[in-house]
Amino acid sequence: MAPFFVLFLLASSLTQGYAQFQPKNEAFISLLITQNGLDFVKELLVNKAISSLVSLRLPNIEKTAKIPVVGNVYMVLSNITIYHIDVPSSHVKPGETGISIIASGVTCNLSMNWYYSYSTWLVPVKISDRGRAEVQVEGMEVGLTLGLENQEGSLKLKLKDCGSNVKDISIKLDGGASWLYQGIVDAFEDKIGSTVENAIAKKLTKGISSLDSYLKSLPREVPVDDHASMNVTFVNDVLFSDSSVGFETNGLFIERKISLPILDLDHKNSKLPILCTNSSKMLGITLDEAVFNSATALYYDAKFMHWIVDQIPDQSLLNTAGWRFIVPQLYKKYPNHDMNLNVSLSSPPVVEISNQKAGATIFADMAIDVLEEDEVIPVACISLVIQGTGLVKIKGNNLVGSIRLNDFQMSLKWSNIGNLRMYLIQPVVWTLIETVFLPYANARLSKGLPLPIIHGFTLQNAEIILSTSRIAVCSDVAFADSNKRFLQFH
Repeated sequence: MAPFFVLFLLASSLTQGYAQFQPKNEAFISLLITQNGLDFVKELLVNKAISSLVSLRLPNIEKTAKIPVVGNVYMVLSNITIYHIDVPSSHVKPGETGISIIASGVTCNLSMNWYYSYSTWLVPVKISDRGRAEVQVEGMEVGLTLGLENQEGSLKLKLKDCGSNVKDISIKLDGGASWLYQGIVDAFEDKIGSTVENAIAKKLTKGISSLDSYLKSLPREVPVDDHASMNVTFVNDVLFSDSSVGFETNGLFIERKISLPILDLDHKNSKLPILCTNSSKMLGITLDEAVFNSATALYYDAKFMHWIVDQIPDQSLLNTAGWRFIVPQLYKKYPNHDMNLNVSLSSPPVVEISNQKAGATIFADMAIDVLEEDEVIPVACISLVIQGTGLVKIKGNNLVGSIRLNDFQMSLKWSNIGNLRMYLIQPVVWTLIETVFLPYANARLSKGLPLPIIHGFTLQNAEIILSTSRIAVCSDVAFADSNKRFLQFH
């Protein structure tokens, strides 16, 4: 996951500060992998399993068989190598406690060396021969049952069952006699089948163990910047249905480098608030308003929502001469003095997410400062309540946004230069909001919030659904084979 940036204005009502958002056994980001998503991941895993089994060397097989007329024959199969596997059909099915993956009609091609030796009373010397053989294993079925659970905030993948069954074997010898061919078929068919079954089971067990190690290594805290991280600890049980698997993470912004407590994971009967209506999408991610609340609360408490504005498109407005006819007493007291605007949020922003709409309300104080030599002189302060409409969209794997101004109200908080005519100041403040504050906010919002997607996967054809207090992202995914650890079977 890439570094986060603050979704500066997308937050919901918050008045008690960051302390109320310390990590708890609550989920604020939910993820749901649908049947189509499970099928997609299954194909990745099956293809990776196939590639890991090709060129797999199997142990030698030795056997002594009694062949009519010939007598006891010692036979060895060596250099047994799987060089091709075909899986025409496979399916994945979630259940109450895990996930089953079954591949059927599997064909497996092997090459090997064969050797035999025997002696008989008919010929007093030892007779031996060697050659090559091609073996085709047909009609094989391979099945896995995987358990997935939350183990103290990390995902634990268990191989609950693994098995395979060989239906038919055909052997083609290069060299040897017909009696030897029949002897190898009779003597080695079961042994070859069980060796293939055991080798596949061993390889798959090792692969699942690697995947388990990878899941355990997923970070519980993802850095945002020098000051903040997102708590991506898994909470509550993994939720299974007959067509999906669901996960819940804490999802809140937290102060960086704090020690996370061990969470109580006994919260039962959770229901994921996934809002996706298109069941064909592979993945659903729901973010609660509390995710954005925690971000703005943290940065608000850390005193980051404060700006000195000394450069604007219409620079004349940062000189008292530009206010000559708006606030005459300001120009009269400080003629042709440069100014700056000292802006700070008086409380964290408020976002109201409803069906098909996201609206933001921002509470700010704008102090007007006059610059006189090395002295900064505050002369007045205006309280602002800015109301805007937000637009949320997907850019890559990021949730990004923008906001436009709907309306604002203003009132004089205090003044050292007498009463101000607010109706004269209002057009100036509107211009400042449109040309300074909103572009700054939208620049931050355009960087966005990376969604909790495993590295290597990319959202495709994503849709966003807004409902009361929640944002849902419903998407297909693609995979670029750059995440070597996720598909590590070796």
